[in-house]
Amino acid sequence: MDRLTNTVRPYAWGSTTAIAELLGVEPSGDPQAEMWMGAHPGAPSRTDRGALNEVIEADPERELGPAAVDRFGPRLPFLLKILAAGAPLSLQVHPDLAQAKEGYADEERRGVPVDAPNRNYKDANHKPELICALTPFDGLCGFRAPGETADLLDALGVDSLKPYVDLLRAHPEDAALREVLTAVLSADPEQMAETVTEFTAAAQRLGGVYAPYAGIAHHYPGDPGVIAAMLLNHVRLQPGEALFLGAGVPHAYLDGLGVEIMANSDNVLRCGLTPKHVDVPELLRVVRFEATDPGVLRPEAAPTGEEVYETPIDEFRLSRFVLPEGAAPHDLTATTPQILLCTAGSVRAGELPLTPGQSAFVPAGEGVEVSGVGTVFRATVVA
Repeated sequence: MDRLTNTVRPYAWGSTTAIAELLGVEPSGDPQAEMWMGAHPGAPSRTDRGALNEVIEADPERELGPAAVDRFGPRLPFLLKILAAGAPLSLQVHPDLAQAKEGYADEERRGVPVDAPNRNYKDANHKPELICALTPFDGLCGFRAPGETADLLDALGVDSLKPYVDLLRAHPEDAALREVLTAVLSADPEQMAETVTEFTAAAQRLGGVYAPYAGIAHHYPGDPGVIAAMLLNHVRLQPGEALFLGAGVPHAYLDGLGVEIMANSDNVLRCGLTPKHVDVPELLRVVRFEATDPGVLRPEAAPTGEEVYETPIDEFRLSRFVLPEGAAPHDLTATTPQILLCTAGSVRAGELPLTPGQSAFVPAGEGVEVSGVGTVFRATVVA
């Protein structure tokens, strides 16, 4: 078992306090957005044996187990993160596996550099993800029913929004959502900036259901993504609740601290709320234009005390143990690789003490028990 030393990514949208408070250290004053735990080459965790990606590459079957290597190849198939949003992230979608393979092959064929700002596909993998709230956590997830969005936009009394209202009411769901998102992202930038300004004033005046979208506009004045965001459901997670985000589902995280797990990929197609590249034609190819319920997940408790967040994905499996005073140790020995993350209290993974924000990598087949008083998240795979 290896204690992990992890990199904190200082993206501009990150909270200046949340990760520091979790770790029990003084804030640096700079944004701290994500703490990565895993073997992603962009910021691999470090161990006493070296960088985790290099440790795994040296002996994949020993570290990951034969079943995981056979199923997913000789790499850790998931990335675990602490995510701390102090401002809205970009409005985005992720491709499915076939789209990722096709898009990656196409950009490779065309010779688009992997680090080019207009590159869409950094790898040939999909990027389903799960976010579990550690604090109250706000986000946008999936399209709202077009009729409901039409009513909300109409009530704002902004003339330049009326064409979108008419489109949302005049067409079937798929066509309505597609046409409005296309129109918003293809609009004249100056005219759209005026629309966003008028929208923001009306949303601030009315408050209530509009408040989260007015907050987005405060961070991204004039951005067409503000109007695109109005097409989506707002959801607030309470601690312990989670969202699963599959391929083609538009989403954005707005505020809060959470544990995030995803397939080991960096493929993102952006819709707005960002200065980065927005490829509208490719985005429209990937988005699933259907209204969906955000589908808040709550963990399902097993007799062993493990609380599992069920998803349709095999590349990752996230669960947690809430350990009360006097609880017997839990045997977590598995034939698959694991990362254990403490988020509250003081626990032990085997002989290794873990406090909030500390984590450990457990190679496949290595015996491990968790004990103490606190909360431990367990990340592994289904193999």
